[in-house]
Amino acid sequence: MITDHKIYLNAAEIAALWSNYMNDSVGVCTIASYIKYIEDREIHSVLEFALNLSISHLEKLKSFFNEERYPIPDGFQQEHDASKDAPRLFTDDFCLFYIQNMGKIGMEFYTTALSNAARLDMCEYFTECLNESSRLLNKATEIMLMKGTFIRAPFIPIPQKNEYVQKQSYMAGFFGHHRPLNVIEISNIYYNLIRNQLGRTLLIGFSQVASSQKVREYMVRGRDIADKHVEIFGSLLSKEFLPSASSWDTMPTTSTTTTFSDKLMMFQATSLNADGIAHYGRSLALSPRRDLASNYVRLTSEILNFAEDGANIMIDNGWLEQPPQASDRDLLASEQ
Repeated sequence: MITDHKIYLNAAEIAALWSNYMNDSVGVCTIASYIKYIEDREIHSVLEFALNLSISHLEKLKSFFNEERYPIPDGFQQEHDASKDAPRLFTDDFCLFYIQNMGKIGMEFYTTALSNAARLDMCEYFTECLNESSRLLNKATEIMLMKGTFIRAPFIPIPQKNEYVQKQSYMAGFFGHHRPLNVIEISNIYYNLIRNQLGRTLLIGFSQVASSQKVREYMVRGRDIADKHVEIFGSLLSKEFLPSASSWDTMPTTSTTTTFSDKLMMFQATSLNADGIAHYGRSLALSPRRDLASNYVRLTSEILNFAEDGANIMIDNGWLEQPPQASDRDLLASEQ
């Protein structure tokens, strides 16, 4: 589209670019650290693909910020936030599991970014990123299926016909008999279970290598919360005689050598918190059974408290980089 005036980036576009830069700068640090120790050739190729995507995104994002005269975020740098000599912290299988979930998160992020974009170059960029994330997810999923490490959602019998809700008891669930879970509820329970398994293993590793006592304690607390949520979601399935997703038995190594900066690990923990809160909210909206809704409200409250404590740790240490914000008009008026 050719115009005779400059179209400035709107707040939604800047938000997406800023968040994209922060996340991909983390991606470069973490994936580059993992890839050094990957022994499996196929897993190595997927991580290499993911690393190259993050590096390419950072170059494009810097160009966007420079063109718009926006300050480039500090983000994270390998020389400051990742150790060159730290031993392996995570196994090959977990690194593949991690990358597959990053593909999922990327697809969700770029879908939202694209839906809020107005400028054509932004639409094209986020469309390209969305396609890349889907390719990354598909590559990782294919290899997990080949290696037998992909955890499938439960199967249900094929229904004989379409049915409509006849009674308000469809939403019951606290007392007495309640209806079986529907496929949408099963899907959300499965997704949240898998994401908590990812968070649990990641935070176990982070708790071993954090430098600060407060950060170590925070990671242990997050590990325990994720473990409890895994048990809750697993029990919701088992009560319906549905198979719970297999638990990952690929725990971190016993390394206690600093692998990443505490700042980077806290950022990843807070990102997982935000993702968990978002998915619990969506699951709440799509789960008519009242007992499920009650669970999501309770678990969301727990993560909100945990997230606030994490933000306070980051603020106290000067680690919480602030995204661009609107002008404080009251402050400007008071300065006259």
